Amino acid sequence: MPEVTRFYGIIIKMFFKPKEHEPAHIHALYDDYVGLFDINTFEMMEGDMPNRAQKMIKEWLMLHRDELQNMWNTQKIVKLPPLQD
Repeated sequence: MPEVTRFYGIIIKMFFKPKEHEPAHIHALYDDYVGLFDINTFEMMEGDMPNRAQKMIKEWLMLHRDELQNMWNTQKIVKLPPLQD
């Protein structure tokens, strides 16, 4: 699964499969925690990510929503900048 970015110990990845893999989402990894986040709603669809990490991931998603949707549509991964203070 290609890595898109990493920040504060959180790794963001995107994985492509046929259309049954909808909705468009990213995978977030943090220590032993995992979360799948919808690119459009920013909600965690699955996982056990701690609240603090969820907030950072959602903030990052808001900043890069269009780029992530474009990656999902074209299935071409581009490295994106991390969340910064």
